[in-house]
Amino acid sequence: MFSSLEFLIAMRYLRSKRKEGFISVIAIFSFVGIMIGVATLIIVMSVMNGFRHDLIERILGINSHLTIYSKTHQIKNYQEILTKIRTLDNVSYANAIVESQAMLSTKSKNAGGLIRGISSEDLLNKQLIRENITAGDINKINDKNSIIIGSILAQNLSLKINDRLKIISAETNDTIIGAIPRIKTYTVAGIFDSGMYEYDSTTIFMNFKMAQTHFRINSSASALEIFSKNPSDLSTLKQELYKIIIDYDDIYFNDWQQVNSGFIEALKVESTVMFLILTLIILVAVFNIISSMIMLVNDKNKNIALLRTLGMTKGSILRIFLICGSSIGFLGTIFGLIIGITFSININNIKLWLESITDTTLFNPAIYFLSTLPSKILISDVVVITSMAFSLSFLATLYPAFKASKANPAEILRYE
Repeated sequence: MFSSLEFLIAMRYLRSKRKEGFISVIAIFSFVGIMIGVATLIIVMSVMNGFRHDLIERILGINSHLTIYSKTHQIKNYQEILTKIRTLDNVSYANAIVESQAMLSTKSKNAGGLIRGISSEDLLNKQLIRENITAGDINKINDKNSIIIGSILAQNLSLKINDRLKIISAETNDTIIGAIPRIKTYTVAGIFDSGMYEYDSTTIFMNFKMAQTHFRINSSASALEIFSKNPSDLSTLKQELYKIIIDYDDIYFNDWQQVNSGFIEALKVESTVMFLILTLIILVAVFNIISSMIMLVNDKNKNIALLRTLGMTKGSILRIFLICGSSIGFLGTIFGLIIGITFSININNIKLWLESITDTTLFNPAIYFLSTLPSKILISDVVVITSMAFSLSFLATLYPAFKASKANPAEILRYE
């Protein structure tokens, strides 16, 4: 479709000469604008995708896909319900937990925490915890006097393996001097680092039987955790669960999407808004292409007229200027693609380098929930961004190229 002569003429028109230097400067700015726009879009979208993916992975790594609760905060016949749930085809795993808020105390510091009583078998089933024990032994959960705590909590309370920690619950014991809180001292047997600040700074795992005793819910559970074979589509499993819990008046369930709907919706909105805002960079560069091509057409009027008198068709003139404008957008997009993907792959190393230079924390885990800056490049996003940049660049050259093809050589050369 495009001849070598058309490419040769188009490339010569794009070269900077003294007379057309300003036009070339605008073309360079257009190229840089598209390159920066494409690179920024890819980097931002990859970070947003990575943040969403890592957040959900860590949420599901500690919490279940579906959780059954009781209005009385005690599920007395939990073993019977678990037996029924485990027979469902869509259920991969189900377990009981004891969950309660408590005050944590050491000799010099105090903090609030979330206690989760769980059996050793069920805790080992949580891959995120099992694979991220940074100190101690996860199997120590079998010891009724041992606990496993989050790394940030251990740091905040200055705790290490074999240190002692008091857990003070809201439950009280009646004594001759009145009601006093239930207090018991436990030994830190393990420390985990899930990579999610919210969990690492508050969560403590305790032996299930000991938690039942400590929080005075003997032979009961606080909640039942259910893990689906397909966590992204829970509709079928929900229908099956309704048939089971309908016989129990005081229990209900929530799924992970309902519980974390605020996070998920916020990430969707933020991702969409960032995409629209950063697309404006590409649009500005595209308008620069239009202006530079119009100026180039006006400057090359005599050349166009001479080419037409030598026998070149209107279609050839049109294609020459299409090549001129599209090549700016094409090269800008390709370079932006390379920079964006390279930056996204090495974003954590770049973050660490910038932090070492500026001596500041650029990604505070207390604010962003995750301890590392995530990045996940989706092929679909790359295709959409590059296709959009190519399309806008091509559309930007249509009017200038059409104007050049419509030039009348007789009018242009009349007074030459």
